[in-house]
Amino acid sequence: MQANPDQPNSMHHSEHEEGHHSIKRSSSAALSLAALGVVFGDIGTSPLYAMKECVLHHGASGALNTTFVLGALSLIFWALMLMVNMKYLLVVLRATNHGEGGILSLLSLIPRSLGERPNKEKIWLTLLAILGAGLLFGDGIITPSISVLSAVEGLDKVDASMGWTDLVVMPLTLVILVLLFFGQQFGTKRIGSIFGPVMIGWFVILAVLGVHGIRQEPDVLRALNPAWAIALFQQEPWHAFTLLGSVVLVTTGAEALYADVGHFGLKPIRIAWYALVLPSLLVNYFGQGAFTLSKIQAGELQTGSIAGFNPFFEMAPVWFRMPLVLLATAAAIIASQAMISGVFTIARQATRMGFLPRLEVIHTSRSEEGQIYLPAVNLIMLVGCVITVIWFETSDNLAHAYGMAVTATFVITSILLGFVARRLWRWKRWQVAIMMTVLLLIDGSMLLSNLLKFPSGGWFALLIGMSVAIVMNTWMQGTYYIGRKMAESAGNIHEFLAGLWSEAVPRVPGTAVFLTTSSATPFSLAAFVEHSHVLHQQVILISVQPAHVPVVSPKRQVRVEWMPDGFWKLTAQCGFMETPNIPRFLERAREHGLKWDPATTTYFARRMLVLPTGDAPMSGWRKRLFAHLNGQAVDSIRFFNLPPDRVVEFGVQIEL
Repeated sequence: MQANPDQPNSMHHSEHEEGHHSIKRSSSAALSLAALGVVFGDIGTSPLYAMKECVLHHGASGALNTTFVLGALSLIFWALMLMVNMKYLLVVLRATNHGEGGILSLLSLIPRSLGERPNKEKIWLTLLAILGAGLLFGDGIITPSISVLSAVEGLDKVDASMGWTDLVVMPLTLVILVLLFFGQQFGTKRIGSIFGPVMIGWFVILAVLGVHGIRQEPDVLRALNPAWAIALFQQEPWHAFTLLGSVVLVTTGAEALYADVGHFGLKPIRIAWYALVLPSLLVNYFGQGAFTLSKIQAGELQTGSIAGFNPFFEMAPVWFRMPLVLLATAAAIIASQAMISGVFTIARQATRMGFLPRLEVIHTSRSEEGQIYLPAVNLIMLVGCVITVIWFETSDNLAHAYGMAVTATFVITSILLGFVARRLWRWKRWQVAIMMTVLLLIDGSMLLSNLLKFPSGGWFALLIGMSVAIVMNTWMQGTYYIGRKMAESAGNIHEFLAGLWSEAVPRVPGTAVFLTTSSATPFSLAAFVEHSHVLHQQVILISVQPAHVPVVSPKRQVRVEWMPDGFWKLTAQCGFMETPNIPRFLERAREHGLKWDPATTTYFARRMLVLPTGDAPMSGWRKRLFAHLNGQAVDSIRFFNLPPDRVVEFGVQIEL
């Protein structure tokens, strides 16, 4: 099954639309090295807890024997092959929007096939994508927590005589997380260059430890045969099904392959995956399986003696465990950094697509657009991580919540992908049916297995996802009703111009710029004329419209329309990966005949106070939530990069 190469979201396009990121001008080898730290940080730290969770979960009620170990390894192997290789690298990564990936980028492809007018199908798909984005926010809170916690827990295996290690695991984890989030404001440009080399060392160590473990029980390589997974289901069908909830942990971070394809391109990601990441992960998992099997056969690991079992650290020589803890902690920090940056990107995309209020975005790099810092999101994630670590205490408890977030996101991505494949790529029905059957069978089984963990932690991931989704939906719906009410109360701009001519309003030198969203008269324009009884000689009405592409080319970014009596209408399109900049739009409008002098230009903006006392068909608590979100939104001066000393703001109250 092939995507249409003429479509802008095809693989062909995603590999050639890479010029807007400076990092893409590097060689494939350099990009592959960089991808190791950003793209594969999350999935690369899964060996810290995935196999351990499989043993602890199954051993609590099922039999620990050769069939279990080989069956679990077989499930792990085929989960990586089917979910990462087949689903993401072969199919999902083709669904890019001008080279950009991620669940919101996937959503941005939908209007191309449905048209711009809302309908029930688009609304339901939008709500589904919003839930997926919310779950990714939850993933961004859980990933740093479980990764750092799992790494620090390795201290328990350094020396049996160190009885104090249990007391320092949680405080040390919290300190690392606080420092990690505190350092976000400084950016990662200086230390980002070491991410790749550190992760190379990490993956090499994974492979070396795996080989060391496999040498103890080479028979574990038989698990490459899927017959062992089938045998486990035949022997213990219920326990094998519930085991899927732990097996899915080996695929955590697969969504990052999709989300970060725009930063590195498809080819470098594939090179890094096949050349180093996949072999290292497989060898390490099989090494942990061999070590586990040797313990079972020696009678040292039984159902009643699995508490505290940690095959990743225990299979390493005692003398190497402390360096391994330090390296694992560094890898966990890198994985967390990558996930935090990913959440920042998702939040900015959501803001540009109208799902979140205006957020303050600080660029931490002058050369790379993708390196951003969102103070509000950073603070929320820090508080979330601290609460998560204190609440769950151990990585074993937290793993129950982690699997729920991952599998639910997988299912949502598969559904959206099937829609894009049918409507946008024009795949045949039988092709889409085969793909969706395979993907939903795999993803659905994993999700159903994790639903069994709902009481023991799965609720936490869904709580975060639903909370973020409710915020996004409330903002989207409230913005719609506010916009409709503003449009009804404002007069048509042409009627306003006729009134200016009939009333002979005096004109003063200079240029006035008013922000508007439609053909209606901007509130700030009407208020300024009403109170000052004058108007500038040149008036520019500028409307910034979100585009369904990550970056709009400069030639297509602005459209200028001349209007009577010194008025100009400027329509600027801004991609969901861009930051709106009004002065820059005006500069580009010069090419279309618009003349203006920055020294004599005044910008007029509106500051709106929302009162939750109107008749909009929304529940009271959602109206109050929208009013609060509106009050916390970044003002238009900072959001649109207006020069503060040349801005006049008008306040307006409106009932929702």
